[in-house]
This record gives sequence, C-alpha cells and structure tokens, in this order.
Amino acid sequence: MGDGIAIQSTNNSIKSNKDKKKKKKKNKNRGGSKKKMTHEQVLAFKFVTEWVSLDNPSSFATSSLVDDFGVQKPVGKNGDRVVFDLHCHSKCSDGFLSPSKVVERAHINGVKVLALTDHDTMAGIPEAVESARKYGIKIIPGVEVSTIFYPSGGDTEAEEPVHILAYYSSIGPSKFEELDKFLSNIRDGRYLRAKNMVLKLNKLKMALKWEHVCRIAGSGTAPGRLHVARAMVEAGYVENLKQAFARYLFDGGPAYSKGSEPVVEEAIKMICDTGGVAVLAHPWALKNPVAIIRRLKEAGLHGMEVYKSDGRLAAYSDLADAYGLLKIGGSDYHGRGGHHESELGSVNLPVLVLHDFLKVARPIWCNAIRELLECYAEEPSNTNLETITSQEMENEEFEATKLKLSNVSTSQGGTPVLIET
Repeated sequence: MGDGIAIQSTNNSIKSNKDKKKKKKKNKNRGGSKKKMTHEQVLAFKFVTEWVSLDNPSSFATSSLVDDFGVQKPVGKNGDRVVFDLHCHSKCSDGFLSPSKVVERAHINGVKVLALTDHDTMAGIPEAVESARKYGIKIIPGVEVSTIFYPSGGDTEAEEPVHILAYYSSIGPSKFEELDKFLSNIRDGRYLRAKNMVLKLNKLKMALKWEHVCRIAGSGTAPGRLHVARAMVEAGYVENLKQAFARYLFDGGPAYSKGSEPVVEEAIKMICDTGGVAVLAHPWALKNPVAIIRRLKEAGLHGMEVYKSDGRLAAYSDLADAYGLLKIGGSDYHGRGGHHESELGSVNLPVLVLHDFLKVARPIWCNAIRELLECYAEEPSNTNLETITSQEMENEEFEATKLKLSNVSTSQGGTPVLIET
C-alpha cells in the first residue's frame, strides 16, 4: 500500500509539472511575461482614460499590467482596460448590422471607444451615438473615403484604389455641408460602378438583377462590391463571398469597375480642412505602399493602420516610423460572421499608441470647436453650442477660448454686445 501511495504521489507531481509547463507555454504564446506599467505607460493610461471618461476617470483601473509588447492586460479593482476599435462598418455602407447593433456588439466585446467608419457616408453616426449612450461607449464619428492614387508620370497601369479613414470630434466635421457634398459625389459614383459590375456579370452569362443588388444594399445606401458579391451568392453563381471576389470582383478582375473616386490627395485635404484626422486604411492591400505612403505624407496624412487582430505588422510599423506617421488599427468589422472576419475589439492597441493618437487628434478636433465658438462670438446664443457635448465644454482649451471670446465685443444690430460666458 505504501508503494501505491508513493507511485500516486509521483504521478501527481509529474502531472502538476506538466500542467505548469503547459500554463507557462500558454502565457508565453499570449505575448510573454507580464510586468507592471512603466512610468510613461502609466501617464499615457491616465491621459487616455480621462479622455474616455472625463466625468468619472476613476472608473478605470490604473494598476493594469502590460506584456512585453506594451499590450494592456486587465487587473485591479474592476479589471478594466481601454479598448478602442477604430475601423468598422454598418448597413449604412457595406456592413450587415445596423449602427445600433454594431454598438451593442462592441459593448458585449468590451469596447470603450468605437469609430464607425462606413464607406463614403456618415449617415449612421447619429444612430450610433444614440445607442452608445445606453452602454457608456464613446463614439468617434468617422468615415472611410474611397479614393484613387495616380502615380507620377501618368502610368495608368499603376493606378490604385486607396482608402483613407477620417476621424472627427464628437461635434463632427467643422464644415459638414462641404464634406457631405464631397462624399455624395463619391456615392453617386458607387451607384454607377455597381451597375457596371452587374452589366459585366451579365455579359459573363450571369443573369444578376440590379434590383437584387439594391435590395441587399437597402434604401438610401450606395451599393458596393460587397452587395454585388452577396447578390451573386444568393443567386447561386458563386459559393461564397470570397469566391465572388477571387474570381470576378477583385481589382482589375473580369467584373471590376471603377467609380468616380477623387484623387487621394484631394480627399486628405478635405479631411484636414474639415477638422479630421486622416489615416491610411489597410496599407497591406496596396501594390506599391512605399511610393503611396511617401506621397500621402506630403499631402498631410496623419497616420496609417499597422495593427490587426493577429498583432502588429512589423514592415508597416517600420514604414510609419520612417515617415513619422501615427500607428493605429481596427477590426474592419462588417458583421458578416465566420472565422475569416475579425471581431469588434479584437485589435489590442498598446496604451502608448492610443496616447499618441489622441495627442495628435485632440488639438485638431479642438479647431472644430473653435469654429463653433467663433459663431458664438458673432451671435452669442447657446443654440450655437448645441452640438458640443458637456465633456467638451469641460475641456480646458474650450474654457480658455470661451473666456477669451467673452472679453471681445461684437456688433449685433449695430450695438456692441459683450459675450456672456
């Protein structure tokens, strides 16, 4: 009996050692050993969390851990961490879910800050903002602008579609009508482009109906390639979306068609002129990323995506460093489901990356607030400030600008009026 106990004890010890090794290996695969935040990371974490929740900054645990790569690991009082998703789509463009459903799913996945970036439209932002109030999520109004890159020398063979993400403050673009007209022209081109794709598919002996594509896109939504692909799947011409793109709809494919996209430099200028932050989307899809990034930096590009759900892409991170660009990322969630799609909140951005993004973005966004305040100076009425949130009104720069304006007299009906604060 004694020998039996000894054998059992030895077996338990071996099993315990194996479990420890497995656990150690599992932790290693997840990003290395955990360590406490550096002083720089602590300050960055504080900066980010205070922006996310100005009314209650203590709701975030400041004792979070980070792994060897600076990725946040939740520990502490509430186990909170700051999850940003800066790239996703709704039914307002080529997504499968309504803006409110996208926000709901983001909440389920622990997202604290969400940028809705539909293709060439900001129509879903109001619904997203309204839904986000229920979950305490901060919405960054965004849009993914479809453009074309034309290389120097007029080589038409080297033309490339390029997508630029634009991020705005919670009040939106400073010149909304100007931006909306710009985007409207692109959407008109999307209709023509999708129609041409259907015609090309018809010539390839696929009797796809334009009405079918429009029904999938939904009322008021400009059809895109994904809507055409979905119609192809439903009509039985291809087995899945991947096959539709691989065989027919890829850039330069037999059913591919161009729209009326603007030159990429024009889009970046428009974003900058309307108080936005311009970021290059999925640069890994470009054929000639170095030449494009060099030109876009000169045009005013602020950053580029280098993070995906499976981590940081070193080559593109190096490119961003070489050209002094912000490094960000997002899931590019569409809600189509399946293992090929990244989930909302799956891109784990290091806290220093979030800090750098906000350090660049916030001064730009404040310019939009300044423009509203200038309107307030000309016509001192709170109705001119309705689009500014209470959080933004608590911003130090907002208060400083408003105080400065309060000391300026303006003429109203010929009578000098002192602006009240």
